[in-house]
Amino acid sequence: MKLKFAKLQGTGNDFVIINNLAGEFDRFRGTLPVKEAVKRICSRRTGVGADGLILVEDSTVADLSWRFYNADGSTAEMCGNGMRCFARFVYEEGLAPNEMRVETLAGVVEAFVYGPIVKVGLTKPRELALNLKVDGLTVHFINTGVPHAVIFVERADAVNVKEIGRKVRFHPLFAPAGTNVNFVEVRLDRIVVRTYERGVEDETLACGTGSVASALIAAKVFKLSSPVEVEVRSGERLKVHFDPKLSRVYLEGGTKWIYDGLLRREVLQ
Repeated sequence: MKLKFAKLQGTGNDFVIINNLAGEFDRFRGTLPVKEAVKRICSRRTGVGADGLILVEDSTVADLSWRFYNADGSTAEMCGNGMRCFARFVYEEGLAPNEMRVETLAGVVEAFVYGPIVKVGLTKPRELALNLKVDGLTVHFINTGVPHAVIFVERADAVNVKEIGRKVRFHPLFAPAGTNVNFVEVRLDRIVVRTYERGVEDETLACGTGSVASALIAAKVFKLSSPVEVEVRSGERLKVHFDPKLSRVYLEGGTKWIYDGLLRREVLQ
């Protein structure tokens, strides 16, 4: 048995996307648990290699819904760059209009596709908490669909993201779900962000919801105005748009359709 997939990336965050409207993925994995199937497909040495896997599915409240999985097989409520890639995929596959609504675990979100540039609306941020003390660090927190800690640093390129990020990610203050961790350098014309992502358990080249969290916290602390430009680890840039009350928050940036392929059952063995 073979299964069609596409691989897309947004600012270095890459995803395997599969049309599961007719249950193709579930038939393909057979009796193998979803978590294990996702881990094997996303493996960078023995599978396709990706930060996450996204399934396109039906919705009764929006144009479509998705099932989003991190590379370790865990689920996530939302992923900004994943949603941007998802929106481009479903639009170009003729599954949704270029202005669409998508059902996620974080709620229904809007997406707008303008060629490779995709802008997505996130659910209203919540749980804002500033100046938390975590192992001697000053940490800010906000949930932008998924939980994010934000730590301001003088130089983003000098941070040990994996070591510090892992400690904060698993700190009891953020239990039981844990948190993603963003290290943010504020410059005159932009912020520079490096992110440790839970589920991947390492630094990634970009994180959409992390870019939004970093921009919103930086705007709050340093009085920045919308839009905030965000430079991620891949060197690419995103824009975060927001209103003063954070009732409307959007993430905008480029996507790349890398390739289409066919999975064989051997990838699950």
